[in-house]
Amino acid sequence: MIKKAVITTAGKGTRMLPVTKEQPKEMLPLFDKTVNGGICVKPLLQIIFELLFEFGIRDFCFITGRGKRSIEEHFTQDYAYLQSLRERGKAELAEELENFYRMLDSSNIFWKYQPKPTGFGDAVLLSEPFVQDEPFLVCAGDTYIQSPENDCFKRLRSTFEERDPDAVFLTFEVEDPKMYGVIEGEEIGGDIYEVKRVVEKPEKPPSNLAILPVYIFKPIIFRALEKIPHGKGNEKQLTDGIQKVIEWGFEVLAVKLNQTEKRLDIGNPEFYADAVYLSAKWVGISWTG
Repeated sequence: MIKKAVITTAGKGTRMLPVTKEQPKEMLPLFDKTVNGGICVKPLLQIIFELLFEFGIRDFCFITGRGKRSIEEHFTQDYAYLQSLRERGKAELAEELENFYRMLDSSNIFWKYQPKPTGFGDAVLLSEPFVQDEPFLVCAGDTYIQSPENDCFKRLRSTFEERDPDAVFLTFEVEDPKMYGVIEGEEIGGDIYEVKRVVEKPEKPPSNLAILPVYIFKPIIFRALEKIPHGKGNEKQLTDGIQKVIEWGFEVLAVKLNQTEKRLDIGNPEFYADAVYLSAKWVGISWTG
């Protein structure tokens, strides 16, 4: 049973300037459905949190950095504002916000500050006091997977529970794998791969299967992250930590997305445009033009 999740939000978001000058990119809006089946707009980070809550997670650790104060404020209940909405006749909006607050009330949320954006691997390493000796889930706060009935998360969890690897993550096919962490592996059935090697942004990719930033780890990943040097971009890369786990002889698996599942990434303007379109389509908004 995976009880803890680490969500990383400490990146600078420079590719999304100027909108990210004062606003964290993880707080950029996408379309979602309300509890009553209507349409609303939510920060991506709230969508991810609610998905993980429905997945059964109750202990969350957010890795934040400079300029991310609005994230903590958004994840802090404001019942006076809730009452104000009701008094102004905004009952449906109040109900949607109250549902979010119920999730917050039922969760334990921890905040860890990353002084400098020194890599995804460094952010995960900072979560060790929160994780301790338990398996845990890691999500990047700028990427969301649209999956009917959250099926990809269920497959990820069942693969971990049934096969007991030391790490398992999602992967998907891409046209240009040079932009991503990439796996070299062998399919062992059911779109599950035994990972033989991973490499970050390779000049000669070993496959077209890219790593998605949704993982389940055993605590061995912390030992690996402590050992690796800074890599691409002079950052401590999580991909390099996973490679170290493989080199030590531990089992690493990958679960491939199917054709009905889509990645929503807000890391740059082009990806964000696709994410807005896909989220609109997901909630039933007709898109023309």
